[in-house]
Amino acid sequence: MSRILNWDELSQASTWQLKKCCNNEQVAFMITVSVYSVVILVLWRTFILKPFKLITVFLHELSHALACVLTCGSVEGMEVHSDEGGVTNTRGGLYWCILPAGYLGSSFWGMVFILASTNLLSTKIAAALFIAALFLVLFIARNWSLGGLCVGFIIFIGGAWYLQEKTPVKILQFIILFIGVMNSLFSVYGTSKET
Repeated sequence: MSRILNWDELSQASTWQLKKCCNNEQVAFMITVSVYSVVILVLWRTFILKPFKLITVFLHELSHALACVLTCGSVEGMEVHSDEGGVTNTRGGLYWCILPAGYLGSSFWGMVFILASTNLLSTKIAAALFIAALFLVLFIARNWSLGGLCVGFIIFIGGAWYLQEKTPVKILQFIILFIGVMNSLFSVYGTSKET
């Protein structure tokens, strides 16, 4: 026969403390993600984050393009504009998959970059794949903004990787994490427009 516990018994059974929940690295990771989130939300409408917002638009448009290719369509071009807008021109494919892929992709890429930043090897793999994707998009870029953005971020990520390998400056994981947090927030906060 079961009995119902009252509030006092419940509070004694569970102290609501997170003892032995997280080690120092996990706490530092959560604090870093929280600080990045606050900084991004505070600086969202400033020019300081513009390159990172443009890269999130790029990943948003890349998600549309990947959904098109995965549903047997073809991508005729991608554009990312300096006003933080973008467009992916497609032919064929399943539009009911292609249309929502932008913001779903932003969430996905955010998750991938955040998870990849937790380990140096996975950070390097994510950075290499990201550089490769930026390089490939140079061939379907339809405007100078996207081409310049790709070249700029190839140099930026490549430079951070060089610093990671050749100097005591270890920033590659922090950059990949920042891009991940930015993409995750873009999928939620980026949908709101300035009034």
